[in-house]
Amino acid sequence: MRCATAAVAIAFTVLAIAAASTGATAAGRGKPRAPASRGVYIVTVKPSAVGVDSRAYYISILAAVVGSKEKAEEALIYSYTTALTGFVAKLTPAQLAVLRKHPDVLQAMPDVKYSLHDHDNLN
Repeated sequence: MRCATAAVAIAFTVLAIAAASTGATAAGRGKPRAPASRGVYIVTVKPSAVGVDSRAYYISILAAVVGSKEKAEEALIYSYTTALTGFVAKLTPAQLAVLRKHPDVLQAMPDVKYSLHDHDNLN
């Protein structure tokens, strides 16, 4: 069962990377919108040890970047628990640079919202 969960997480990550790199405009069906909130990032990390609370693990990674557990809890927006090992956090550019160097961080991508409708062309 753990293998199936890992396979789903890997597949989701590959799809997210492909969508981010090609964008919705590749087929001419929409335009990427600006991020809803500047400085919000989807962070993928290495899996935690068995039995470790995932939220506590994410907070520990963020605390190393932002300086304290309290600031880490404020920065954490969402914790993934099933499809992905990671979290969403609001970070400054300097914090993002430090986070990307953390040994447990695999990647950090901006949270970008895409629209399937071209609001400039409503034919």
